[in-house]
Amino acid sequence: MTIKNNPADDVISIIVPCFNEESVLPAFYSAVSDAASSIEGAVCEFLFIDDGSSDLQHFTEKDERVRFLTFSRNFGKEAAMYAGLQNASGDYCVFMDADLQHPPALLKNMYHAVKYEGYDCCAGLREDRTGENPIRTFLSRSFYHLIGNACHLDMGDGKGDFRMMNRAMTDSILELKEYNRYMKGIFSFVGFDTKWIEFHNVQRAAGNSKWNFSKLFAYAMEGMFSFSTAPIVWIGNIGTAIMISSILMTLFGLLVHVTSMFHLVCLILFLSGLQMLFVAILGQYTTKDYMESKQRPI
Repeated sequence: MTIKNNPADDVISIIVPCFNEESVLPAFYSAVSDAASSIEGAVCEFLFIDDGSSDLQHFTEKDERVRFLTFSRNFGKEAAMYAGLQNASGDYCVFMDADLQHPPALLKNMYHAVKYEGYDCCAGLREDRTGENPIRTFLSRSFYHLIGNACHLDMGDGKGDFRMMNRAMTDSILELKEYNRYMKGIFSFVGFDTKWIEFHNVQRAAGNSKWNFSKLFAYAMEGMFSFSTAPIVWIGNIGTAIMISSILMTLFGLLVHVTSMFHLVCLILFLSGLQMLFVAILGQYTTKDYMESKQRPI
């Protein structure tokens, strides 16, 4: 497919995972097309990844820049993003949500950052959660604080998928072949110099979010278990603390002459803590094998 009028132009592949987004795609296409037309020295191709939609009726435009990839069923956003990268032909790749919560106007600044400022990636940093449920906002911020400390990777709140990457970073992400994917962690894992551009949260242009609480929780756990062995360490630390506490309680009981039931409770606590410590030790070996099975590049 030829989309260049000038052979010297760069090609920007805009990858858009879609799951029942029929109502918003025309507005998205129009807004992004207008924004892309203002980027000098580059042309855009659109890769819409139909992730098993039930009502997406082959949105098409008479535009040679538009391509559709269709899954046989719903495999999830992570799979759609990976498929988009595999099929992108551009010098630069961009992930965007179809709901227009990722501002198309930032594409020009992103291109300038990766083309002329020496960055490998330019990403959007959502600086607020205006319009979101307060409970969801609290849980999201708490999770990103937790996972950032547990994984020692740059996955802060507001650092999402909206980003433009050069071909070197794109190819590095494609080297990670693991099936259970957590893109926010993968972006951080591969490294590369990233510039962050702040933007404000906006409401969806149309349709409803496909992310409910249970899906968000499952996605959060996927991220935690894909990039951190911290839960196993926490279990070991808790077990050790219980063992030490039970020993101190036993010594205290010997000094004040408590009942035999008190010593029995101390013994049970000690054995429980010891059991947790043994589980943590076994877990360390298991998680090392788990991480090796991913065959991530050294």
